[in-house]
Amino acid sequence: MITVDMRDRKPIYEQLVDNIRTLAVNGYLAPDEHLPSVRQLATELAINPNTIQKAYAELERQHIIYALPGRGNFISPDISTITMAEHKRLTDALRLAAQNAKNGGIQKDVAAALIEDVYLNS
Repeated sequence: MITVDMRDRKPIYEQLVDNIRTLAVNGYLAPDEHLPSVRQLATELAINPNTIQKAYAELERQHIIYALPGRGNFISPDISTITMAEHKRLTDALRLAAQNAKNGGIQKDVAAALIEDVYLNS
């Protein structure tokens, strides 16, 4: 479920942060769900454990996960609040992009086709 693309230009720890955040926000990882240990995920993905630790630290800073000493890392129970805030931010960004497209002369059917293409091909 958690993946990285070694050919991607984005740093691996950022890929991990984005991947885990997306999984949590979209409900694939439930509140209070236990994440793989640093060592386990590093072995599974064949990457340095320090990279996993860096990603987990960033996720904790963003309140996506929380750590319990000796027990591991877990998805935040407040993920639904984070999800609502994330959806509002994305909705506002999409609204602004649509307004800019309209003001720039992009026809409604062209804009809708672009959105449809993203949903079908991503």
